[in-house]
Amino acid sequence: MEYIVEAQGLRKTYGAVQALRGVSLRVQRGEVVGVLGANGAGKSTLIECILGVRKPDAGEIRLLGMHPERERKRLFAQVGVQFQQSAVQERIRVGELCQMTAALYPQTTPAAPLLAQFGLAGKLRQQVSDLSGGERQKLFIVLALLPMPQLVFLDELTTGLDARARRDVWQCLKQQKAQGLTIVLTSHFMDEVEALCDRVLILRHGQTHFEGTVQQAVAATPHQRLEDAYLWLTDDEREDNA
Repeated sequence: MEYIVEAQGLRKTYGAVQALRGVSLRVQRGEVVGVLGANGAGKSTLIECILGVRKPDAGEIRLLGMHPERERKRLFAQVGVQFQQSAVQERIRVGELCQMTAALYPQTTPAAPLLAQFGLAGKLRQQVSDLSGGERQKLFIVLALLPMPQLVFLDELTTGLDARARRDVWQCLKQQKAQGLTIVLTSHFMDEVEALCDRVLILRHGQTHFEGTVQQAVAATPHQRLEDAYLWLTDDEREDNA
């Protein structure tokens, strides 16, 4: 069994706040794993620590068998990242941004087919500032996929997209997964999680509250739908009254 992501016992404290309290996550090659939880549960801190953007206070991390800080340069060419809030030059054209991104990597896939796959055909000469919010979101996913990564992290990937566009993105990612891509995503949309994820990790107050398949998450509650099960699992008031 080959693990692309191995994070063990991660801890991170900001002053008096314990953002991560011994969280572990392992992701197999070709899996799609969703990291879920309410705002402040520790999702962003977990992803940032795994990527080496933030240093944990304790714990061990390996991505593709490498240390994310010490071997950052080697990992950079094999790991794609799409953040929900991505800052780029507003007056740059889509094609120029793709070229600039491609220049950072030793090898990339052609941008035009990827743009077409995500419904952005014909946008190469359009300025990024003129794209809709949903189009910008899809563009950032394309940029994360340009270097043909083995692993990609996607943060709230369909925020701002309409129902049709969301389903189109899901289909594109399923195709990428079928080609061997490993995906770690965060999402507040449970229909998205059901459509894409093999497993979920639910964080609560910086701790692992549940880890398993979508079916196991539902089975662990009195409910039949993932959204209801998720709300039940993360309900502070229910826990306090238990």
